[in-house]
Amino acid sequence: MTRTSKLRNWIDERFPLKSTIKFIIDEDIPGQSSYFYALGSATLFVFSLQILSGVWQLFYYVPTTDHAYSSVSYLRTSVPFGWLIHGIHYWGAQAMIVLVGLHLIRVFIWGAYKHPRELVWLAGVLLLILTAVMSFTGVLLPWDEVGYFAAKVGTNIASTIPGIGTWIKNFMLGGTEIGQLTLSRFFILHIAIVPFILFTFIIIHLMAFRQFGSIGPWKKAKRAITTPFWPDQVAKDIIIAILILLILFAFSAYIRAPFSGPADPLDTSYHPKPEWNFLFLYQALKAFKGNWEPVGTILFPMLLVLFMLSVPFMDKYKETNPIKRPVVLILGIVFVGGIIFLTIEGKGKVPETGTVSPVQNKIVITENAPANIKQGHDLFISNNCVICHSINGSGGKIGPDLSHETARGMSSSKIEEQIKNPKKSNPNSVMPPFASLPTDQLEAISAYLLNVDKGSSRIAGNNNSSSQFSDAQNNTANGNSAGNKQSNINIHSTIGPAASYIGDPRHGEILYRQQCEGCHGVNGAGKVPNPGSASGFIPALSPIQGKYFSQTVNVFVNNIDTIIQHGSVPAGSAPSLKMLAFGDAGTLSQQQIAQIESYILDLNSVDRAKILNPGIKPELVVWITISLFIILSIVMLLYRNYSRKRT
Repeated sequence: MTRTSKLRNWIDERFPLKSTIKFIIDEDIPGQSSYFYALGSATLFVFSLQILSGVWQLFYYVPTTDHAYSSVSYLRTSVPFGWLIHGIHYWGAQAMIVLVGLHLIRVFIWGAYKHPRELVWLAGVLLLILTAVMSFTGVLLPWDEVGYFAAKVGTNIASTIPGIGTWIKNFMLGGTEIGQLTLSRFFILHIAIVPFILFTFIIIHLMAFRQFGSIGPWKKAKRAITTPFWPDQVAKDIIIAILILLILFAFSAYIRAPFSGPADPLDTSYHPKPEWNFLFLYQALKAFKGNWEPVGTILFPMLLVLFMLSVPFMDKYKETNPIKRPVVLILGIVFVGGIIFLTIEGKGKVPETGTVSPVQNKIVITENAPANIKQGHDLFISNNCVICHSINGSGGKIGPDLSHETARGMSSSKIEEQIKNPKKSNPNSVMPPFASLPTDQLEAISAYLLNVDKGSSRIAGNNNSSSQFSDAQNNTANGNSAGNKQSNINIHSTIGPAASYIGDPRHGEILYRQQCEGCHGVNGAGKVPNPGSASGFIPALSPIQGKYFSQTVNVFVNNIDTIIQHGSVPAGSAPSLKMLAFGDAGTLSQQQIAQIESYILDLNSVDRAKILNPGIKPELVVWITISLFIILSIVMLLYRNYSRKRT
């Protein structure tokens, strides 16, 4: 007797090892083994990967609102193989939902839910729901924009349940607003409570399945021929598992999990949408508004779940051939097709927020307007006041509308004082002072504004999109105007918190169009005049000036962060426009600045989310996995053929 046999016997005397292994692998499959049957084991394999990768991430993840995003970013960019672990967990979550869905569809088509396998089907439906719950609770944990607003939308939907909706929402949030208690509750649900329930139903599902085994082909003649689970089906299960692992590795390497930027509750430029697996519900909700809202939030999802649970009890006939079950098959096709259709529709494009350009917007005055009013209108344009302020409803929406200054009781002296010292009337104003403007120019601007509501002027040009600025940003000025006589660049060296955040270039592009495009041009191409500056133009951002550019990500970010945070004055005798201190003035949040910085790096072909310490290059990991997949597939097929010859 070999040492291995002795060890196995020693264990078997104290633990039912042989009977357990026999229970797992000793099964005759009606018909023959099939790759279709591998969907169940593939789902179990991915679930195992989720546990392993999730536990690994816990060694680095910090479940607090001020460190969650940074800890996940650190794992993905600086920890060796952290990009792979997070990628497997991210893409594995998507794969698990797809696999559970495909497995249920396969069981439905084969009719494997019929008596006496009802419990197998019911447990499978509950596993699909629990998988969706895992997805919902997990999306908040990185504390990024996607997760924050997904949780906000989801809890708001829960609040519409009559009677207990508000209680459910408050319980999930740990209060009335999303915060640290919300993150803590989602964290414990995701890593402990839901996985435990999920694992319990997996055991129930497997035990119920083992009770009666696979249903096999539709024809009785084919079902009469059986093949062993080991090694025939096991070989195919392993091949599919390795193929899934290869796909997860490839996605992690080439289509990395996106950085959506740190959560920013005040960012009204972000258009929230749920994850793709909830898009069908999101789209269905649009059909029910007002008093009908509970129909979309409660009744519709409930009917979907009840339909899935009732399938074994609606179709009680023993026939399993789908062609001979036309009614049930059509209902299933409509059910799945409807979900796919609603998902595609829900994926629709989000309307983009436009921009206000100082070049495109023009103020048109009547021909008989006095000379000082014409001069005032020209100064209103040349100082780029139109970026922030609107006239007769058109123009910038960041600052107040200036169409009715006379009706508001404003006088020339009050307007001139406001222009020279805006903080005197409003200490929180972020509008820069124009104390250097000559008296005659101040008088001309005030004369122009006092005559706007008398019909002497209007704004025309390409400013349709200007009205899309967020209401949350009203009454703040970005002040992209000057008349400032300074000629030296004035840059603070302090780097803001935004430099440590990895933002989302796609979101940064939206913010850029709102806040920056008017001065730096479309896609950062520049060519916007800046009279009085040394170059005569506002600097382009694509490509950015050489002294700010660096292939080293952190250096590049730090270079531009100081400018965005604290502003600067370009060299020249009297530049018309200066860079405002968006951070110091609070015009942009630190999270928004991080988004814009990521977009600027993207314009210059520098990856803000570059992997700094990959361990092994991602591409090499994929090729190693491909090689192992080929080798193991050949070994398993050879072993299966060898086992067949022995029997």
